[in-house]
Amino acid sequence: MVNKKRALGRGLSALLENANTDITTRFTSDDNAPLGSIAEINISAIEANPFQPRSLFEEEALVELSESIKTYGIIQPVTLRKMGNDSFQLISGERRFRASQIAGLTKIPAYIRIADDQTMLEMALVENIQRENLDAIEIAISYKRLMEECNLTQESLSQKVSKKRSTVTNYLRLLKLPAEIQLGIRKNLVSMGHARALVAIDDFDIQLSLFERIINEQLSVRQTEELIREKNTHSRPKPAIKNYLTNDLEHRRNYLSERFSNKIDLKRSRSGSGKLVINFKSDEDLNLILSLLENS
Repeated sequence: MVNKKRALGRGLSALLENANTDITTRFTSDDNAPLGSIAEINISAIEANPFQPRSLFEEEALVELSESIKTYGIIQPVTLRKMGNDSFQLISGERRFRASQIAGLTKIPAYIRIADDQTMLEMALVENIQRENLDAIEIAISYKRLMEECNLTQESLSQKVSKKRSTVTNYLRLLKLPAEIQLGIRKNLVSMGHARALVAIDDFDIQLSLFERIINEQLSVRQTEELIREKNTHSRPKPAIKNYLTNDLEHRRNYLSERFSNKIDLKRSRSGSGKLVINFKSDEDLNLILSLLENS
């Protein structure tokens, strides 16, 4: 059987099993519980985590969790930061905390820790990233906050959350999409695969147009990618044709330009094919050029 703590990944496991916290399995009902213990804390003494990266909590899911808590209790304690003798702040486990309030509990089991603001933010972000029901934008925002507020590189972030660096990069790129598309991802109107395809387009208007088509026409990820390939092909500028002019041909082109008093364009390919274009500014210029050609 797979060990559940190992399944959490290196990030959260390392934070909760740090030897410096000395977490034990001793329970106490005293709000002045020793640091590093698991204690039953009065819910009224706990304040929410101001660094909580998660902004959406489904009411129905919270009610379902509260019913489970009424029946089985809280299987996994929340993690608290000790603020004073009788006050605590959530580090992680806000869903369990909210569901416990709905269930009518007055106390909740909790790990007690000391954490400065940066450590607290990092712990909350990593704990939330490990959850399976976060949407892609929530994960991307958490990654970005970890990098910016905890001074992490993409490489160190990928190690902390036990993800490939390419995976971290793909999530971060989602934050470059227009707000309408980011909201569509959060509402499950488009998938992560659709979003990754849209990121490949630089033009916001085209992104939004395709976003609407995906929703209205129920396009698959493969169909979306094909549409984007077609648009990129049509919008890609044609490569400039290299002009193979010898010195002699350049002199003769310059001579003709002087003779006709107009710009002469002479293009020649490697094989010897090409075109000669004589520019004119008016009917008078055209008649003069035609006259010179007829008499030459």
